[in-house]
Amino acid sequence: MSNKAKRLPRRQFLKSALSVAGAAAVAPTIIPSSALGLDGAVAPSERVIVGGIGIGNRGTYDLGCFLEQKDVQFVAVCDIKEARRTAVKKIADEKYGTQKCEMYRDFRELLDRKDIDAVLIATGPNWHATAAMNAAKAGKDMYCEKPCTKNIAQSLILADTMRRTGRVFQAGTQRRNLPHFAFACELARTGKLGKLKKVYAHPAGMQAMTSGWLIPEQEPNKEVVDWNMYLGPAAWRPFNAKLLDGFNFEKGGGLVGGGVLEWGSHCVDLCQWAVGDCPPPIEYNAPANGELMARYENGVELIYREKGWIPLGSCPVRFEGETGWVEAGDSGKLVLSSPELLAGRSVAEIGGYPATYHVRDFLDCVKTRSQPKGNADAACNAHIACHAANIALYLNRQVKYDLKKHEFINDEQANRLRSEALREPWRL
Repeated sequence: MSNKAKRLPRRQFLKSALSVAGAAAVAPTIIPSSALGLDGAVAPSERVIVGGIGIGNRGTYDLGCFLEQKDVQFVAVCDIKEARRTAVKKIADEKYGTQKCEMYRDFRELLDRKDIDAVLIATGPNWHATAAMNAAKAGKDMYCEKPCTKNIAQSLILADTMRRTGRVFQAGTQRRNLPHFAFACELARTGKLGKLKKVYAHPAGMQAMTSGWLIPEQEPNKEVVDWNMYLGPAAWRPFNAKLLDGFNFEKGGGLVGGGVLEWGSHCVDLCQWAVGDCPPPIEYNAPANGELMARYENGVELIYREKGWIPLGSCPVRFEGETGWVEAGDSGKLVLSSPELLAGRSVAEIGGYPATYHVRDFLDCVKTRSQPKGNADAACNAHIACHAANIALYLNRQVKYDLKKHEFINDEQANRLRSEALREPWRL
C-alpha cells in the first residue's frame, strides 16, 4: 500500500478519533474482578466445571467439599428424584447467587454438555461403574463414590476404560488422603515394620446374601421418581419405596456386597496400599471365628476381622511386620508397637474421615493430568479383593484366584459369580 493511500485528511482523522472516544465514554468496558482472578477469586480459565450425578445424602456431603474449593464451578445436577434435583439446585444457586444450576433426570443429557469438565458420581452402588464408564467415554473426569463396582468383571472393565480414555478417576476412598492412615501405610510399605507379614481390614459384617423382591407398590410418575432409570443395569423388579434408600448393593439377582464390600472398599484399599498397591490376593479361605484369611502372592496375609480391634474409631486397619506393628482408625490416632517408629515425626490427627483433602487431590489431578491417590487401578485391585472374599464367604469354602486370567482356578461355581447379566441398554 502506498504512503498516499495510508494518509487521512486531518479533519477526517479527528472526526473518527472523536467518534471512537465518544463511544468509549458512553459504553466503557467493565471487567469483573472475578474474571481476572482478583479479590481471591479464580479466573474462569483455571476453574473446573463440575456436574453431579445422583446426589443424595453422601453426595450432598461430597458436593459441600467441592463447593469449598474456589476453583470449582458446579453447574448441573442429575438425579432420578425430583426432590433431590431441586434441593441440590437450591444449594448451588444459593452458593453462587444465581439461578443457573441446570437439572436433569437422565444423566446422559448432563454428560452431553461440552462445558462440563468433571462429574461427581454419588448414585447408589448399582450405578457407580456404569455411570463412570459412560462419563469417561463422554470425555469427563470423575470422582466416584464407593463401592465403585458390583463384581469382579466390572472392576476390570472400569480400570481398562480409564486407561484407554485417559480420564482422571478418583474412587471415594478418602482415607488415602488422611495423614495418619498414609503414615501407617508408609511404615508398612517401606519396611519400617520389618518384613510385612499380616494386614488386617474391618469388614463391618461377615455376610453375603442374594437379592430379592419387596412387595409391589404404586409406581410414582417418572418426573417425581424415575424407577426404570433407578434400576438401570439391574434386573427389573416392581417399585418399592424401601429400595430407594440406603446402600442397595445389588438389585439384579446376583450376589449382594454386604459389609465386606461396603467397609472393605475403604479398609481393604488401605491394606492394598500398605502391601504396595500390588494385585489382589490369590487365595481366599472360608471364614472362621469372625475372620476370613486371604493370602497375597508374596505370602502376606490379608485378614478380614470383625472383632479384636483397639478402639480407634470406625474403619480400623492394622499392619504387622517382623519387628513392629501399627494400628489406625477414624479417630485420627495411631497406636504403634514402639514410639521409635515415629522417628521424631508428628502426624496430624484428623478425625471424622473428611473428604475435603481427597476432593482437592482429585481437582489438582484434573489440572495436571496425573493419577490421584484413589485411581482406577488401585480401586480395581481393592474391589477384586473384596468381591473374591465375598464369594468365598458366600460359598463358605476356599477359592483360588488366577491373576493372569482373572478367574478362579478350576471353580465353575465361583466363576459364575464374577459377573452378572445387565439390562439393555446398559451393557458395558
